[in-house]
Amino acid sequence: MLIGQIGFIQTYSGYFITPSLIIMLFLVFIQIPLREIGSSFKNIKFTSISIIINFIWTPIIIFVLGKLFLNGHSELLIGFIMLMVTPCTDWYLIFTGIAKGNVALGSSILPLNLILQLLLLPVYILLIGGTSVNIDFMNLAQGVIYSLMIPLLLSIIARNLIIKKLGNSKFEDVLIPSACNYQGYFLNIAIISMFASQGKVLLENYRVLLILLIPILLFFIINFIVGRLVSKVIKLNYEDSVSLNLTTLARNSPIALAIAVATFPDKPLISLALIIGPLVELPILFLVSKVLLVIKSKEQAC
Repeated sequence: MLIGQIGFIQTYSGYFITPSLIIMLFLVFIQIPLREIGSSFKNIKFTSISIIINFIWTPIIIFVLGKLFLNGHSELLIGFIMLMVTPCTDWYLIFTGIAKGNVALGSSILPLNLILQLLLLPVYILLIGGTSVNIDFMNLAQGVIYSLMIPLLLSIIARNLIIKKLGNSKFEDVLIPSACNYQGYFLNIAIISMFASQGKVLLENYRVLLILLIPILLFFIINFIVGRLVSKVIKLNYEDSVSLNLTTLARNSPIALAIAVATFPDKPLISLALIIGPLVELPILFLVSKVLLVIKSKEQAC
């Protein structure tokens, strides 16, 4: 925001946002073994429940929270929807590991989550927020294609070529950790560019964080409780219940941000909501992982 007060930086920083996000998503997608999507169906109970929570229950609760807290804030509502209906495809595994959950099980649902959110995100935007702002379906479809489908297809091609040339073990041991590191760098570039180009918008709308804070917090509290209750009902062990909690809590702001930038370039508050989201989400996920460890210790004590 400070460097954005410099005239030429504010003028040109916006040009770095989309390329940085596309490169970042390419690096995210190249780590995802889409061929292994069938492995998620080996644990039908876990997969079916996580899909129901992520893609049926969550859109319903987001619709209710949006109507209660963001009625009259049309752009923030769209940003809130885009943030909350997209399950995470990367950092939730880190928090699953911190909480001593079943990382392999959490990984198995990742490709399926990715495919479903790419297909359903435009539907959710139109159904839940379609009347709040003027949404052109063709622009939305083009935004998804340009920002997501192209890097996804390129990542699939690159992954297959690299594995054929170097072998799967070297790809997994060397290239995936590098891709994981560099995706963070390009996301940071995109966020810095966003704040630099839209710093004045944020300063003029500093209450955005306060407006979004309550519905975001309520989402995490409600879904955490739902995840714990469902885990008990279907009798998941601790490790599997942690995986369910984290895959239904963590959200995919980078993907949603890429679509927002491509689809709504003239509505900066939508993108701003997607940048603010992780500032609230990441501390909450860390806290949730610690709470889950406390639950584990109490269960072991009993």
